[in-house]
Amino acid sequence: MSFFGFLNKKTPSGTVAKNRLELVLIQDRMNTSPEMLEMLKSDILKVLSNYVDIDEDDLAIDINSNEGPALVANIPIKAWKKR
Repeated sequence: MSFFGFLNKKTPSGTVAKNRLELVLIQDRMNTSPEMLEMLKSDILKVLSNYVDIDEDDLAIDINSNEGPALVANIPIKAWKKR
């Protein structure tokens, strides 16, 4: 394997399936629909866009369940808006 070989690796389909199953189980435990999560993401982006320009191409908002349900967001900021 080359030095930069790790950059070209794709996530194995089993890992992707496991992550999707975890999300479904979390949604079920929280009694939350996928539509509700999309509305939550949309509302978060609306509020943040009042203050910053967001790079929506690299945006990632997920639910994590390490110690209970947690909303985890990686929201790249292009620039702060002037007020």
